[in-house]
Amino acid sequence: MATWDWQVFCKDTIDGEVRPRCFGEGGDITYLDWLLSAWGWTLSVALLALVVALVVGSVMGIFRTTPSKALVAIGNAWTELFRNIPLLVQVFLWYHVLPSLIPALKNFPSFILVVFALGFFTSARIAEQVRAGIQSLPKGQRYAGLAMGLTLPQTYRYVLLPMAFRIVIPPLTSESMNIIKNSSVAFAVSIAELTMFAMQAQEETSRGIEIYLAVTGLYFISAFIINRIALFIEHRVQVPGMIGGH
Repeated sequence: MATWDWQVFCKDTIDGEVRPRCFGEGGDITYLDWLLSAWGWTLSVALLALVVALVVGSVMGIFRTTPSKALVAIGNAWTELFRNIPLLVQVFLWYHVLPSLIPALKNFPSFILVVFALGFFTSARIAEQVRAGIQSLPKGQRYAGLAMGLTLPQTYRYVLLPMAFRIVIPPLTSESMNIIKNSSVAFAVSIAELTMFAMQAQEETSRGIEIYLAVTGLYFISAFIINRIALFIEHRVQVPGMIGGH
């Protein structure tokens, strides 16, 4: 039966010597240093992509519920385009194809391109959820806002969106957790995140069990923290009588 060796994380990545405190000194890097750095890259990609997804997805979801046929068409086209192309294919399109078509993108680091790919992919799913949240509200709310003299944008801002976002917090929580997991595709364009760390560290150390257990644990912790934060927000903004309210 194979024995586990958790000291692998205390080893120097160059000479393989175990460091007393498991952290490198004087420029040396241990596998624990590398693991934490990779976790930081994973969180950076995921959180920035989540911001992009929430902003773009909300706008496209709103477009799909407006009276304007042009805006509805734009929102529908965006949603269908980005949710029907596999994420990994979108990452490669942003990394290999679009810089050839748009030379300015060659000046962007691969990190930013992955953020856009992951953010736009997730925005299509969020757009669908925002659309469903708005359309689940009674039509009388829209008419009441307009009857009070509010413009259509004001009606969305002050009447529809505050209630719709309360309704869609649970599915948005799921998407936020998914984006943590989906960030693993960044390894395909050489972003030094957790999945790339696991693949390279396992090859160098031959300690796949310990490496992958640690990486799995960090993915779980990241998603769990997102879940707890979203649950706290959901409880804080609940409206009695509405979906999810008490």
